[in-house]
Amino acid sequence: MTIEGEKATASAGSARRALVGRLSWGLADQAASSVSNFVVGIYVARSLGVTAFGVFSLAWVTYGVVLNVSRGLATDPLVVRFSGVPEAPWRGAVARSTGTALGVGVALGAACLVAGLGLGGRVGPAFAALGVMLPGLLLQDAWRFSFFAAGTGRKAFVNDVVWGVALVPAIVVAVRVGSVAAFVLAWGASATVAAGYGYIQSGIRPRMTETRGWLREQHDLGYRYLVENVSLSGASQLRVYGLGAIVGIGAVGAMRGAELLLGPFLAVLMGLSLVTVPEAARVLRQAPHRLGTFCILLGGGQAAGALLWGAALLLMPGRLGELVLGGVWHSASELIVPVTLGVAGVGLGTGAAAGLRALGTARRSLRCQLFASACYVSGGLGGAAAAGTVGSAWGVAAATVSGSAVWWLQLRSALRERHRNPIHEARTS
Repeated sequence: MTIEGEKATASAGSARRALVGRLSWGLADQAASSVSNFVVGIYVARSLGVTAFGVFSLAWVTYGVVLNVSRGLATDPLVVRFSGVPEAPWRGAVARSTGTALGVGVALGAACLVAGLGLGGRVGPAFAALGVMLPGLLLQDAWRFSFFAAGTGRKAFVNDVVWGVALVPAIVVAVRVGSVAAFVLAWGASATVAAGYGYIQSGIRPRMTETRGWLREQHDLGYRYLVENVSLSGASQLRVYGLGAIVGIGAVGAMRGAELLLGPFLAVLMGLSLVTVPEAARVLRQAPHRLGTFCILLGGGQAAGALLWGAALLLMPGRLGELVLGGVWHSASELIVPVTLGVAGVGLGTGAAAGLRALGTARRSLRCQLFASACYVSGGLGGAAAAGTVGSAWGVAAATVSGSAVWWLQLRSALRERHRNPIHEARTS
């Protein structure tokens, strides 16, 4: 082998090791983050019962909508345009991006607080508590994405470990209080501690005053990603609210319980999602002809992993399930098969979604997400009306598989279009 060949082989090996390292930190970070979410969910399910768990799930889904607003406007454009760039433009972009996330948290947190105070009853206090905690929750999430954009996933992992450590005494207090609002406050307060630590880690002060400038600079991506993300989380919220109205709050708790059973695999899925877009963007810059293969391996691997995890759940003894979920186990166990298929459909589609995000084809990805969200709502609510909670789960499974097919068709078209008319995304300021 020539010296040039040896250098090329060594370079390729080094690149693969770097990729594996970044993916590993993504998985480790999401594992740490999911522990916090999983612990809160399990404590609520076991301590307060299926109805209170349903109330907590309503607040959780609402948080997901707000989180996706923040990501669409703040961190999604960041990871597309500022992954693997020099430090100076990255720091400037992070200051504006985290300031935008914090601003979204303050504005929508105030709205959530007012709504919670107006609702009253069992649901109102949980929503009011969520409103108070949203600024810290969104800022903590923004730090994670900022670190992954820079390729320093280790810092994101440490930040989530800080969240988990801070959660321990907070949960102890929440258990003594024994209300859904107390658990929401415990979860959000510990995230706020981690958000403060993110400032120490980065040395970057979030600039809320530059939110308007960031939105103006990233308007071609940000607003499309906003609609795309909100359609995703909004569809989930509509399905949850509709399921509660059609079947009952207990059905919401059963659905969330089934999702908790898939929690470890969902942690892997979400951990990969932290790094897939930055990695796809790097592949596009360094070896654009490999982007399609990267996306196929990513989506296929995630779908296969979901099916394997679901198969393991079907073999799990009922006593172990009752130990984990308490009284929620019986109703949740009936949903394992359709929920697993739904997660496999999502995993398959995320491979194509990462490719479209990396290509910066926000119009195509928006089209896909709107279609997938419409299928999700219609399948989930139509199934609930026809066959209750189980019917809703099967309707969602069919919807995610259909949506995944559309994502892949759009990625294929986008890759062909790029091959005919190569346009490189090079904005880094």
